Amino acid sequence: MDQLALLFVLLLGAVVSVPVGERFGLPAPVLMTLLGIVLALLEFVPNVEIPPDLILPLLLPPLLYAAVRRTSWRQFAANLRPIFLLAVALVFITTFCVAAVAHAIVPGLPIAAAVALGALVAPPDPVAATAVAGQLGLPRRLVSILEGEGLFNDVTAIVLYHVAIAAAVSGHFTAWEAGLDLVLSAVVALAVGLALGWGAYKLMDLLGDATLQIGLSLLVPYASYVLAEELHGSGVLAVLVTAMFLAEYATDADDVMTRLAGHTFWDIVDTLVTGVAFGLIGLELHIAVRTASGRWQEMLGWAAMVVGVVVVVRLLWLLPATWLTKRLHAKRDIDEEIPVSWRETVVMWWSGMRGVASVALALAIPLETDAGDPFPDRNEIIFIAFGVIMATLVAQGLTLPWLVKRLGVRADSEREAEFEKQLAVRAAKAAKRRLKEIEAVEELPEELSEQMLRRAFEIGVRISPDMGEDERREAHQQRVWRMKRVRRIQGEMLSAARHEVLAARSEPGADPEVVDRVLRHLDVRSLR
Repeated sequence: MDQLALLFVLLLGAVVSVPVGERFGLPAPVLMTLLGIVLALLEFVPNVEIPPDLILPLLLPPLLYAAVRRTSWRQFAANLRPIFLLAVALVFITTFCVAAVAHAIVPGLPIAAAVALGALVAPPDPVAATAVAGQLGLPRRLVSILEGEGLFNDVTAIVLYHVAIAAAVSGHFTAWEAGLDLVLSAVVALAVGLALGWGAYKLMDLLGDATLQIGLSLLVPYASYVLAEELHGSGVLAVLVTAMFLAEYATDADDVMTRLAGHTFWDIVDTLVTGVAFGLIGLELHIAVRTASGRWQEMLGWAAMVVGVVVVVRLLWLLPATWLTKRLHAKRDIDEEIPVSWRETVVMWWSGMRGVASVALALAIPLETDAGDPFPDRNEIIFIAFGVIMATLVAQGLTLPWLVKRLGVRADSEREAEFEKQLAVRAAKAAKRRLKEIEAVEELPEELSEQMLRRAFEIGVRISPDMGEDERREAHQQRVWRMKRVRRIQGEMLSAARHEVLAARSEPGADPEVVDRVLRHLDVRSLR
């Protein structure tokens, strides 16, 4: 098997792991990691040969962009305090606790190298957290905080990592320079993210075509990441800013085709790239095995102690942080989503899985210092890092569904249904207001006006059938039933039309491009 065949196996696994995970109640990223481990143990499977400095630029931008599309700036702003406590404060605390323990237990490990180890194992993986949380049906407030933590903690951890690596390689470190680097990295990332977001927004208006706009949306996160890194800024933060800008401003309510096609396209990208990323984690296990080189007992002991520090520090930080957030939340009239019970706090604690970023940072540790000496304890750092990744991703990922079920933590389905109903009512009222505005300037026949008024109500009913209870549902029940019957018959008619047009594609002299254009019109009509 060569590298290309291995890539196809990972892509196939990414597709298959989704329904398999749903069938057995297991997270797809964890299944892909297990697949990678199995492949790594097979002799005929080649070792992966991806330069470590390319793993983050290749995998993180599309994954971050896809994750941001599922959120909003308002959601981040509402949860700024809990996200800050997790994504910034907890990363710092974890980094320095791991560094202190690693420096104490690994003989001769310098402080700078220990801090690098702490930084690369500190951030929970944003992809694993969102994929697992979304699949388990957790309360939206927990998913929002986990998404925010996962998206922003890499920014802090990667900057800390680079500062520590620079200190270990050069042998020089000053606190004020490190702080200045952190601030400058954030400023550059914000500038790049906003500039590219604005530029992409304007360019999408010029392109017009849905296919070209979606193609541009795939290039933008890569451009944002690379440009920010070239200017010594945070590529992760730049991608987040760009994605949030486009989600906020580059959304046309009437551009139905681009929105539907874009949603499908990014779901596909997210599934495939996530699968490949976590498959690579398992495949890279051979590096950790090779670095042990007969010192299994000693190095497994070090890895176990660091895993314990990572897990315990997260719990010890979450308990007071959650309590403090609740106290501040109670004193202020703010719309902030926080854990409301100790059960939800425990689920948040056990959701701290490490993944793609930790692997990439571990493999990117330089081989030598500026003086030409080997990087201190590089093999030990890589082994410990993989121990943390495997323990948190596989062990926690496999047991998290059981823990969620055991604690009875579930999404508030009644609240979601009520919010959906409210949106349905607002949509129907907006349609009625627009109808009145049209009637004010255009003379509509009474029959047409009544028909349009019924259509306005049906807009809301199609979103939330329960909304009819507030607007004389019994009087409209017959009409709704008739509407469903009309839609069913219309759907069967359109299906027959699509089959007929598609059959013409194989007829002699038929122009496939024309057939596809007509078929696309029928497909769009079917969505209405």
